[in-house]
Order: sequence, then structure tokens, then C-alpha cells
Amino acid sequence: MKYIFTMAAAAFLLWGCANEMEVAPQAAENPQSVADTTNFNNPMHAARSAGTKVMMQAFYWDVPGSGTWWNTISGKVPSWASAGIDAIWLPPATKGQSGGYSMGYDPFDYFDFGNYNQMGSTETRFGSLAEIQSLITTAHNNDLSVIADIVVNHCSGGASQANPYTGSNTYTNFQPASGLFARSYNDFHPNNVHASDAGTFGGFPDLCHDKTWVQDWLYNNSNSIAKYYKNTMGFDGWRFDMVKGFEPWVVKNFKNAVGGFTVGEYWDGNAATLETWANSAEASAFDFACYYKMRDALANNDLTQLNGDMLLKRNAYRAVTFVANHDTDEIYTNKILAYAYILTHEGYPCIFYRDYEEWLDKNKLNNLIWIHNNKAFGNTTYLFADNDEYVARRNGAPGIIVYINNSNSWQERWVDTNWASTTIKDYTGSSTWEPVTQGDTWVKVQAPPHGYTIWSPK
Repeated sequence: MKYIFTMAAAAFLLWGCANEMEVAPQAAENPQSVADTTNFNNPMHAARSAGTKVMMQAFYWDVPGSGTWWNTISGKVPSWASAGIDAIWLPPATKGQSGGYSMGYDPFDYFDFGNYNQMGSTETRFGSLAEIQSLITTAHNNDLSVIADIVVNHCSGGASQANPYTGSNTYTNFQPASGLFARSYNDFHPNNVHASDAGTFGGFPDLCHDKTWVQDWLYNNSNSIAKYYKNTMGFDGWRFDMVKGFEPWVVKNFKNAVGGFTVGEYWDGNAATLETWANSAEASAFDFACYYKMRDALANNDLTQLNGDMLLKRNAYRAVTFVANHDTDEIYTNKILAYAYILTHEGYPCIFYRDYEEWLDKNKLNNLIWIHNNKAFGNTTYLFADNDEYVARRNGAPGIIVYINNSNSWQERWVDTNWASTTIKDYTGSSTWEPVTQGDTWVKVQAPPHGYTIWSPK
């Protein structure tokens, strides 16, 4: 979750008062009756491989507005698929309080994908319903999974209503134009169940997941968010925003209702805490422990940090590794070395759009993606680390030796491999050496200054 709403937060009170939504009475009284159940995507097509190759975060904060983003991403999907990407993570795709300006993290109507005129716009910031449908179809045609960003900790943009639980008016009257998942003060905190849950965000109405009405609309109803997004829209998986704000069983129940790759944003650098949440939610988690270790390793010229505790080392199956995202981008120097780390180690790596498309060398990233998908298998043995050198071995077939060098000069090191009397090469092309491993599997390898090499049998 971005520390967001610079404009939206300032406008929250005025907007809520000024927008007593004019909704057809029958929509409010029978919200399930107005669902568009057109299933333009066959849900059976959704058995894809998200979690096995590399995910692309297909947005950044304040992407260009004017409803062009879905088409922009559609145009990039074929090349991403060719590069070895197996999933794209989209921003929250439905109408937020700030309408055409919204990045989606101020959710108002969970079923308005750019087809209802409300909150000052018909299209979302990213485009129209037809355009996101086209994007999902294009992704599926290229065998890419599409990951929906799910924001269910809080809502934004409700009208004012008298609230008996607070003794004052609260902005908790949600009558979305879609007619789906209307909400009132009963569905937020405080209420007759409890005063609060695990966490709130920014003073926005905090959704109560213990309410049957809320559970029905999140995952139980036939046209709940989970089932509508899966069966009607064609989403394949789920990224849950700010999961510290509610209990892990919410994510577990949502995932169990529809399946699909699931990852939570539990923003915490403690690997044990991440593991506990992932086990409880039965979902993956973004590996903030890995992120902070890489940040500190490169900022402080101390690559021993890469031997520290991370989720990927506790449970690689649950770890989604990353170098930057729309919320945090603190690895400034030699960022490509961090990508060399996550794309050669265990876990499911996620690449940040701007790093791939704008800021870093795309050829180098494509090379790392290829190595990840074709060579970097098996568990990891950590061979050496000091201030500016780091060496590790992946023990699968064929496996790799990764050598990261953050010093100012070429470095060489003898390392123990899994290959006896075998010619190996550097698959990054940085080194022209093609050494032969000794009968006892040892070999000398090298790495360039502020660079890396990745070795495997020729």
C-alpha cells in the first residue's frame, strides 16, 4: 500500500458529503440482481504457471492517466512472455474515490472496471472495462497469468450517515453504481461484533471481515469479488494489499473459494514473522526480509548481509522476492546486483516495471530471467561472503554458481561445484573463461567490478 491519497485524503470529507449517490432503488434493494455475468473468459483457461518463472509488476505509482494504461500493458505482453515472464500483477482495477485519478487503493465500487459514471469519471485511471478485458485475453493468449490487486482492508468515498456505534456521522454509506456490495456502518468498525480488527489505514472506513455480509461479498456469493473476478473477469491470482490490517484467515478463505496464486503484502522485515503469516494464510508473502538485507548489503558494502535470515531461506515456496515496487525503491546503487541475487536464488522473483522498461539494462534482465528459468534449480549452498564478494551454488540440474562482486576491480575465487571434470561457462557473457572443473569439482571463477557472473556446464 502506498502512503497515499495526497489529494484524495484532503478531499475525503467534502467528496463524501457532495456525493449522495443517486442509485436505482432496485439496485440498492437487490444488489445481486444487477451483476453482469457475461463470462468472456473461460475460467478453465486459468490453469497457468504463475509462481514458477518470473512475475512482472505491471505498473508503478502515478502511471500515465487518461485511461491508456491497460492498452500500454497489452502491447508489452507478447515481449514479456517471450522473455520468460509467467504472470503480470495489475494495480487495483476498479473505481476508487478519486475516480480517473485513482491508483485503485481507495476502493469505492469493487465491480466498476471502468463502465459506470461515478466518482467523476467512467473509465478508471487505467482504462475501460473493454480494455481490461482485452488485456486479460491478450495475457491468456500468451500464457500469462493475471494477478489482481485486492484491497479489502478499507474503503473510501462513502456518503455521510448517522452511525449509532460512534454517536456521530461517519462516511460509511456506500451505494455503488454497480449495485454490488453496498455497505453501511454495520460493515465497518466499530460495530456490534467488535470495535476494531488487526489494523486501520489513514482514517478510512475499516472493513469488518467478521460480518457475514462482508464475507459473502468477498468470497461466498456466486458473484462475490473472488468469484466474479475469477469467473467473469478471468483473473488468475491475487495480491492482497496491507494484510497487516486484517486476519490471515481472510486471505485463506478467499483463496480457498477460487484457487489461484496468492501473495500478501505483509510489510515487515522479520523473516519469522513473514513465515508465520504465510503459514496462517496458506499463501505466499513478499519477502521484505530479503529486500532489506539486499538494501543494506549494497548500501553498506557488506555482502555478508546476503547470508541473513529471509523468507526464501525458511520457505522458498512461500517467498516472492523483489528489488523495488510502487511503494518502496531504496536500492539505488548497483541495483542490477540485487536482481542478480533474486533471479539466481530460490523464491518467486518479481520485476518492477520501471526497472525493466526504463531504468536498468533490459538485455541484462532478460539474460537473468533466462538463467532463472533454465539453469537456477535446486536448493542453495552459500559458499563465500565478505564485504564485496558473494558466492553461492544452486544444487539442482544443471545448477549454477553465482558470483557477485561489488568491488572496484575484477576478482577471482576458487569454488566447490557439483561438476567433476566439466567445462563450464559464464552465461552472462561477462567472462570469456571456459574453465574445466577438477576431478574433485573445484574450479577458479571470476567476476567483473560491480558485476556478476553465473556459471554452469557448457
